[in-house]
Amino acid sequence: MKARLTKYLAMSCGFLTACAVRSQPASPVTGPDRDAPPRAFVRRSLVLSPGERWIGNGISYGPHRDGQHPGGPGPTREQVREDLEIVRKHWSLLRMYAVGPEAETALQLIRAEKLPLKVMLGAWIAMEAKLGEGGAVLEDYPQARAANRMQVDTLIRLANEYPDIVPVITVGNETQVFWSAHKVPADTLIRYIREVRAATKVPVATADDFNYWNKPESRTVAREIDFIVTHIYAMWAGQPLDRALPFTQEKYAEVAQMHPGFVIVLGEAGWATQRGRAGETHQGRGRRGAAEDVLRSIRRLDHAGEDRELLLRSVRRELERRPQRGRGREALGAVPGGPHTEAGPAGREIAGT
Repeated sequence: MKARLTKYLAMSCGFLTACAVRSQPASPVTGPDRDAPPRAFVRRSLVLSPGERWIGNGISYGPHRDGQHPGGPGPTREQVREDLEIVRKHWSLLRMYAVGPEAETALQLIRAEKLPLKVMLGAWIAMEAKLGEGGAVLEDYPQARAANRMQVDTLIRLANEYPDIVPVITVGNETQVFWSAHKVPADTLIRYIREVRAATKVPVATADDFNYWNKPESRTVAREIDFIVTHIYAMWAGQPLDRALPFTQEKYAEVAQMHPGFVIVLGEAGWATQRGRAGETHQGRGRRGAAEDVLRSIRRLDHAGEDRELLLRSVRRELERRPQRGRGREALGAVPGGPHTEAGPAGREIAGT
């Protein structure tokens, strides 16, 4: 089991999983590539075993509850504390996608209350302009540019203020894959990555779908980062449930082959309890059927009574409200353009993204 865990790191809500490969120093980038770093680039090692405890098993954490959302009403300090108390019983590592006030609150609570948790902290990078052919700017989004600046500055500050809690950081989430609704030019992303990496000491990555990382164009961005975070959802790619694990393994292998020598973290995976027309629905099974399956599975979980009941109530609520509603994201379809949230509080919503 330990050997298997070393190979397949689980993180999620889509259940995060990572495969660890020993990182080697990157060779200096030479030649005419305009995106090449200006000097020799040596990757920073991704360490997920501080002391003797392995922390690769974790969960994507979105702190927003019903009626809350990024940029609007957010969780209270007590609500974040409640989430962390649930999470600490099952996971060691949180992934947070943006550095809003709730991220800093979580870091403060983890330190003040000495919780056994680490955080993969991310800066959300939004689309700064709508581009036409040849890169011509069709519409400029100055508010998005200002928000990106705030995200980058805050990520740098928090990573440096909480080195004991933040072992790794990410810049951008699904900004490069062709179906992204907040696609950012590679040179813009690279500029932010370089800025963050120059101002911090921890390993830096960007997260994106396997359908970007398994293609040659991803090598330009990969030259700038210390490890790769990839997302693989078999369901959104139209796979039936019994093909989910083999599909995930196959796509992971494609990414690893495209980027030899990298530590590759599977940052999102799993099977959503609500969705549109992808995945198992091809077999005539809708969201309600999937949620009922999850409900039966949860009943078999060996959770403590309180946590188990929170999970059960969450799925029952999904079964009861708007039964025809789905996320609408088809295989390789569009995703929301705003900060990515894995409906919280942690342990209460088990739907994937």
